[in-house]
Amino acid sequence: QVQLVESGGGLVQPGGSLRLSCAASGSIIRFNTVDWYRQAPGKQRELVAAITSAGSTNYADSVKGRFAISRDNAKNTVFLEMNSLKPEDTAVYYCNIRATTLWGQGTQVTVSS
Repeated sequence: QVQLVESGGGLVQPGGSLRLSCAASGSIIRFNTVDWYRQAPGKQRELVAAITSAGSTNYADSVKGRFAISRDNAKNTVFLEMNSLKPEDTAVYYCNIRATTLWGQGTQVTVSS
């Protein structure tokens, strides 16, 4: 059974950076669109970034210019590079294989001074 595992979250000061990873136990990532979502307390889960199997990317307006999604097919991993972090970026971040029920367990990102 394919599993997704997110990592890389933590506590960072405003203006700081983090790099999240989404690793799959199989090669499914290279053939599918992968989405990064986040969910803050009391809010709905929102789509943050996406990358297609061809490498095309898309971002929510709130993170455009600050976040970058990329993939390493050889490592079956998708990354989310987050720069210029703001307190409003605080959330649990999840990766998902689009149009499937495959989700990771999430990784907490907290932006606070």
